[in-house]
Amino acid sequence: MKLPDIDSDYLIEILLKLLFTPSPSGYTDRVVHVVCEELERLGIPFELTRRGAIRATLNGNMSQPDRAIVAHIDTLGAMVKGLKDNGRLNLVAVGHWNARFAEGARGTLFMDTGQLRGTILPLKASGHTFAPEIDNQPGGWDHVEFRIDAASRNLGDLLRLGIHVGDFIAIDTSPEITDTGFINSRHLDDKAGAAVLLTAMEAIKREGLELPMDCHPLFTISEEIGSGASAALHQDVAEMLTIDNGTTAPGQNSSEFGVTIAMADQTGPFDYHLTHRIIQLCQEFQIPHQRDVFRYYRSDSAAALEAGNDVRTALVTFGIDASHGYERIHMSALESLAHLVGVYMQSPTLFARDRFDMGPRTGFPTQPG
Repeated sequence: MKLPDIDSDYLIEILLKLLFTPSPSGYTDRVVHVVCEELERLGIPFELTRRGAIRATLNGNMSQPDRAIVAHIDTLGAMVKGLKDNGRLNLVAVGHWNARFAEGARGTLFMDTGQLRGTILPLKASGHTFAPEIDNQPGGWDHVEFRIDAASRNLGDLLRLGIHVGDFIAIDTSPEITDTGFINSRHLDDKAGAAVLLTAMEAIKREGLELPMDCHPLFTISEEIGSGASAALHQDVAEMLTIDNGTTAPGQNSSEFGVTIAMADQTGPFDYHLTHRIIQLCQEFQIPHQRDVFRYYRSDSAAALEAGNDVRTALVTFGIDASHGYERIHMSALESLAHLVGVYMQSPTLFARDRFDMGPRTGFPTQPG
């Protein structure tokens, strides 16, 4: 195994390309094409599910068992819930995020025949009119509305513009990269993870590194609404590593620097042996890392297991501040993750018996204790 040479300029370039491509869950076709075009440019074969989840293939020395590494390219967003008499729109969230983070956000409304720009505002937004009432009004999605940048004063105007219940709204990412290495943006969850995965793949291809087993990078399109990696897995996938965000909030052990390895989330512990293989690789290659447990969190790993896949799963994350809001990460975490993913792709299979769905006791591992 070799620590791959990570192209940080490529990482930033592909991250920005993903961030500037709208992709709320349910409206992901555009970003699917962007990732497919990049895989074609890298010369990496892939195939799509009916709805657009991407399964790529990096060939190794054996095809069974094989492993998967997954990141999701769908994001949070909103949908039109109702057309209001004042010419504005009621909204419902796409994915789980608080309307507090939506207030003041700019976004794009996608209609059947075009698109319009607009802003999400609280129902009482004018300081010169409502003054202290602004601070005292309740929060939540029932208390915000979408103001369209078009002549829209009543319900008739909305109908004339061709707006319908169920139209999608993509929230602007507004990324900014500082000279201190911090990256601020919406939807770093999980477009930063997808950028890390593509960067590791680029390094493997560029350096011609040998893989011991087939590896399937997966890009899922419905993680934010729960289904994620429930499809797209080959049945002979024995190990699945998920890349997503880790929360650097009070009471958490996550960090915006290095790799944060999740030991468990709200769905339970991750696979002991695969998780400790990841820890071992971090130690062996001196990749900065820490461990954490997430209480209100699920990922593509949960979706894969709940769909009935008998696969070992682990979760590695980049520490993110203000998750599902206006998020912040640090470049060092993305570089550390790309190094880890690159060496994990080169690592041998955990257990030879995992090539079989069912097998004898022989070769089954034992945990210490």
